Amino acid sequence: MRRSKVVALAVAAGLATGLGIGGAAAIPAAAAPQPSPQHHAGSCTLDTANPGLKHVIYLQFDNVHFTRDNPNVPSDLEQMPHLLNFLTSNGLVDTNHHTPLIAHTGNDILTSLTGLYGDRHGQAVSNSYRYFNPDGTSNSAASFAYWTDGVADTSVPTPSDPSYTMVTPQGKNTPAPWVSYTRAGCDYGAVSVANTVLENTTVDINKVFGPNSAEAAEAKADPGKAQTDYVGIGIHCAKGSKLCRSAGTGASPDLLPDEPDGYQGYQALFGAKSVDPAISATGVVKATDGTPITDAKGNPGFPGFDSMSAANSLGYVAQMQESGVPVTFAYISDAHDRHVAPYGAFGPGEAGYVAQLKTYDNAFAAFFSRLAKDGITTRNTEFVVTADENDHFVGGTPSPANCDGVTVPCTYQQIGEINANANGLLATEQGATTPFALHADSAPNFYVTGDPAQGDPKTRTLEQAWSKVTAVNPITGQTDTVNRYLADRTEMKLLHMVTGDAARTPTFTSFANPDYYVYGAAANCNSTCVALGPSYAWNHGDFANDIDTTWLGLAGPGVRHLGVTDRVWSDHTDIRPTLLALTGLRSDYRGDGVVLTPFLDTKALHGALRASAGQYAQLAAAYKQIDAGVGAFAAATLELSNKGVSSASAGDATYRADEATLTTLGNERDALAAQIATVLDGAATGRHRISDAAADRLVRAAHLLIEQAQAAAA
Repeated sequence: MRRSKVVALAVAAGLATGLGIGGAAAIPAAAAPQPSPQHHAGSCTLDTANPGLKHVIYLQFDNVHFTRDNPNVPSDLEQMPHLLNFLTSNGLVDTNHHTPLIAHTGNDILTSLTGLYGDRHGQAVSNSYRYFNPDGTSNSAASFAYWTDGVADTSVPTPSDPSYTMVTPQGKNTPAPWVSYTRAGCDYGAVSVANTVLENTTVDINKVFGPNSAEAAEAKADPGKAQTDYVGIGIHCAKGSKLCRSAGTGASPDLLPDEPDGYQGYQALFGAKSVDPAISATGVVKATDGTPITDAKGNPGFPGFDSMSAANSLGYVAQMQESGVPVTFAYISDAHDRHVAPYGAFGPGEAGYVAQLKTYDNAFAAFFSRLAKDGITTRNTEFVVTADENDHFVGGTPSPANCDGVTVPCTYQQIGEINANANGLLATEQGATTPFALHADSAPNFYVTGDPAQGDPKTRTLEQAWSKVTAVNPITGQTDTVNRYLADRTEMKLLHMVTGDAARTPTFTSFANPDYYVYGAAANCNSTCVALGPSYAWNHGDFANDIDTTWLGLAGPGVRHLGVTDRVWSDHTDIRPTLLALTGLRSDYRGDGVVLTPFLDTKALHGALRASAGQYAQLAAAYKQIDAGVGAFAAATLELSNKGVSSASAGDATYRADEATLTTLGNERDALAAQIATVLDGAATGRHRISDAAADRLVRAAHLLIEQAQAAAA
């Protein structure tokens, strides 16, 4: 099918003649945001934008839903009324909030923390990923690694990639999210939050404490105890912090070798063994129900990432805040899985799921009550609460049909993701003999052996074969096409999935039917290529509305009281700039997100942003739709990519034509997004206002670009 050629937008949109920003010419794209000022100990300053602001509490759930997975069963947040009512009564819950791609815990949390998409922080494919070796084979590495770790530090088996795990497009270490706060004189508490704390007892302990340290010796002798003592909990201290001074030898240098403007002389407390005595007179931190937080053997300290329930995480947050740590970022594990034996997944409304949500609600009731007694309220505290992604439930119909979970428990005869063996399924497809390694996922990434180019016959043969693979769904009995969308490297670049480390870029990515978890195994399928996997029933990663749409709660000084709202399309990159705007802090790098000005009181905005708030919001909305990984532009180009990549036309003519269109669209998007980002950043940092003419011209250009992408995909 012929598709119309994409024309250049610059002339049509009037971009080449200047942007008319407050009557001035455009600021060059290379203009850097101003760094946060250096502060002295004890001078934590969070209230330049909102007088009286003294605290920041950021909480990020693993898969907690605002929407209902079963229409009869109250959603996760509905079953946590103390949290939901707190947010809706004191601020808002944005239900039009979105993830990046690929939607996974690692990428989602890191995107939220940094305000950067995966192509700029390095972890677009997570929670693990593969990378090519020089000989064309590929290895696996972990996304969860301390901020300054390298790929080789977590690689299996033999490392060959010298890049940082958190890598910028320039090959540098991604700037750390705590720096804006510590430079402002504020200690930053990290409770189980991805990559801001030590993630393992091998590489991380050796790197932070030294291979000949007492900590390293403990890790060798008793890895379980070392995890309790050193992993998962930390405090990044401001210069001169009382906590780091009182900890004495428990404090370690906080090293960030590539941080813009340098980061020398800072210290941190790594692990509960240092943190707990610094924030608790007894040396033990208690959960919100008053029980000591311990590991499975009763040792005080970090209980493990899956054991960071609401009670445990909120207990650490409250104790840190009460001990003078004014900025705390925390992770809360999911409530839909059994985290103790017998392990497995719950379905919506099952008794165990409802019971766990009740304990979460109790934890929030105790947490808010405790903070109120401490004087930590929405009068002086910014509360940010969100979830990494909305997982897709895979299971049969509940019994009884009218169960609501709360009064009538639900049970499921069939539950579990559908495990699909890619090698076995491909063995039935003609010509599917190309060797590859697979990053298993509901959005599986294919690493073709030899690392061929995207137009190479080996790549094209495998793509075409995979696009045809079908399977009989054991839940519905219907025959499904496993793949929904195929993205090669051209499209992955448009989706912010191509990082500064070329070796970790997959040959292509399949966004599968969300019911399926695709893995690699033997090609002969001795038993079956498709089967239920009852240990897991909540899939994520795909390009699917029920996965990529999540929620964001805001409450505190400067936040409007809007209750539940869907008026603004936002995503995880927008959290950091919005929080920095509320605290009046600056970043030492330009992010990918926008300030969510429609959610903020006018008085909370500084002069330039307040004066052009309407133009900013209008332009920000258009920017999100062309730049976000799940925005309108991405949706259209992914449709076009799938048609071209899966096509088998004579001579690959359709593929080549669609690739040319995608390349042109991508170049236009990148140029336009950079211009809009410069304008938005200039207003957000107070350098200039945005004129009506500039906003109108750029918004029209964005709409035209989206229309052209949609027309090409039709």
